[in-house]
Amino acid sequence: MVTRNTILEEQVNYYRQRATEYDEWFLRLYRYDEGKTKNARWFAEVTEVQKALQQFNPSGTVLELACGTGWWTQELVKYAEHIIAVDASNEVITINKQKVGTDKTTFITADLFNWHPDKQYDVVFFSFWLSHVPTYLFDAFWQLVDRALKPGGRVFFIDSLSSEKSHKAFTINNPRNATSTRKLKDGRIFNVIKVFYKPSELKKRLYKLGWKIEVKRTKNYFMYGFGGK
Repeated sequence: MVTRNTILEEQVNYYRQRATEYDEWFLRLYRYDEGKTKNARWFAEVTEVQKALQQFNPSGTVLELACGTGWWTQELVKYAEHIIAVDASNEVITINKQKVGTDKTTFITADLFNWHPDKQYDVVFFSFWLSHVPTYLFDAFWQLVDRALKPGGRVFFIDSLSSEKSHKAFTINNPRNATSTRKLKDGRIFNVIKVFYKPSELKKRLYKLGWKIEVKRTKNYFMYGFGGK
C-alpha cells in the first residue's frame, strides 16, 4: 500500500476539480485554442494515435486505468467485449458514463496507487497516466499492469510528449522533480506529478523490467506504446 503524500492528494483533487474543463483541453477550446493551423495538427495526430489503436485491436476484456472523461473509453468500446474503467475521480466517471454508457463498461472509483485488480484481462490500457506516476512508483505500477494481464495479454498506452509543456495552463514547475503547476479557469493553482519520457528511453526502461514494448511518437504531441511480456 502506498502512503499518499501531499502532491498525490493534490493531483487527485486537481482532476476532480478539473473534470468539467478537461474536454476543453482535448477539443482545443477556449484557452486551449491555439489557432486553426496548430489545432488541425493536434487533431491529425489524435487521428494517428486512433489508427494505431485500431491496428492494435484491443479486443476481449479490457482494463482501462485512469479512464478520465472517456475520450479513449469511447474508442475502446469499438473493439472490446467488456471494459473495466477505473479512476480516482467520481466527477470524471460521471462524464465518462454520459459518453459511453454502461452496456459494455463497468466503472470503479479507486486510487490506482492502492488498488489491485481481482481478475486478469486481455488488454490493459491507459492514456495520459504514466506521466502522472511518480518515478519511485514506476516499477510498482508496471507490476500492477503485469498482475492485471492474462498470460499473453497486451498493453497499450498513450501520453504527452514534452512539447505539450508549452501551454500556458501547464507550466513545468520543476523538471528535476517531475512536477507541474496547473491553473484552472477560476484561477486556482494545483501541483501535480508530470514525468516526460523520451520514447527510446522508456522502451529501454521497460525492457529491463521484462516488457517488450514498442514506443512510438507522433511529430509534436503524443507518444504511444504497445506490446506485452
